[in-house]
Amino acid sequence: MEADALFRQEKLSIIKRKDKFFPFNIFWLKKSISGYKIYYILSNGKELVMYNGNENITICDHPLIKHKITMLRMKTTGTNEFRALVEEIAVLMGYEALRGLEIEEIDVETPIERAKCPVIAGKKQAIVPILRAGLGMVGGLLTLMPAAKVGHIGMYRDEVTHEPHEYYCKLPDPIDQRKIFVVDPMLATGGSAVDAINLIKEKGGKDITFMCLIAAPEGLKRLSEEHPDVKIFVGNLDRELNENAYICPGLGDAGDRIFGTK
Repeated sequence: MEADALFRQEKLSIIKRKDKFFPFNIFWLKKSISGYKIYYILSNGKELVMYNGNENITICDHPLIKHKITMLRMKTTGTNEFRALVEEIAVLMGYEALRGLEIEEIDVETPIERAKCPVIAGKKQAIVPILRAGLGMVGGLLTLMPAAKVGHIGMYRDEVTHEPHEYYCKLPDPIDQRKIFVVDPMLATGGSAVDAINLIKEKGGKDITFMCLIAAPEGLKRLSEEHPDVKIFVGNLDRELNENAYICPGLGDAGDRIFGTK
């Protein structure tokens, strides 16, 4: 079936911008732990937007991000290089994720004259890594937002059910007045991200963005469905989860590779 026919069948809208249709691709995913799935993906040449009823999902398509993620995947990449790459990718992704920050004009005296110039305005920022792997992305975002406060949410995964369990949560106060960036290198089943954002919302957080380097379609679908108001930025959308709920092709255990543990 042709792509446009599939769009009509599923009653999806074809987005137009500047009188030019976006080119689009269709991803057919083979059977995984969550069954057969179909996703529609639109591309404007610079970024991919997963179209499952939620336009808050951005899959970054910058060549530098793609290159550095490939370096992360290599099993020969050592701890020091892996850690540096995670931080570098966080900077690159942060540049896109922060595009929506509000600005205001202030009076500035240059060596030539007085002028009105833009500065960041509005809400203060908070970075909330999901422990422990999320810590690897914090430094990159602090490079862009040095005044941001940092909270922490601790989650561990049950090796049998693959579901997360919380063991720690401490957030900057007042969290309801901050623009919050939740970070975790991997989005596999989506359980940790969903539960972490549930905790933040319970404590009053509202303006939330989630960032990850690698995502499985199953986890991305779960997160976007349970939190459709959350903006999601993904470095790369991988193929699927395997029977052990690991992302394929993935990059292994991000926490172990960042901290040199096994």
